[in-house]
Amino acid sequence: MTDPRTVLWQARRGPVPADWRVFTKRRGKLSGLFRGTSHDPDPLLVITPDGAVEYISERKPLAVVAFQDLADMRIRVASSSSSAAVSTWVDLRYLDGSKAKWRSAGFADDLEAVQGFIEAYGAHKALRGYV
Repeated sequence: MTDPRTVLWQARRGPVPADWRVFTKRRGKLSGLFRGTSHDPDPLLVITPDGAVEYISERKPLAVVAFQDLADMRIRVASSSSSAAVSTWVDLRYLDGSKAKWRSAGFADDLEAVQGFIEAYGAHKALRGYV
């Protein structure tokens, strides 16, 4: 996977390759002021054919998933009986046997982002003959 900071830099400046998916949103001035992130760049999620990189703020580390390190992934959905809220995430299983949960910190409610993540991983596997 290309260096994650390079991916973010290119996505912020554009244009990006046609096979990248870029999700961004404006950081609210008021919320940024209260969180101490008002001078940070806006949140950004970039999904490439090789993985995903997410920037939330300077206070949080980059979230990076390299598809070449994954053995498998499964989408998970849960809802609460007390509310209409639905939670979506992706369980990741790595080649070394470790497991992790991927849920976008800044775009958790954006099902298009989750779909893009899963589609990119499927294309990655298909192009490398892992299917």
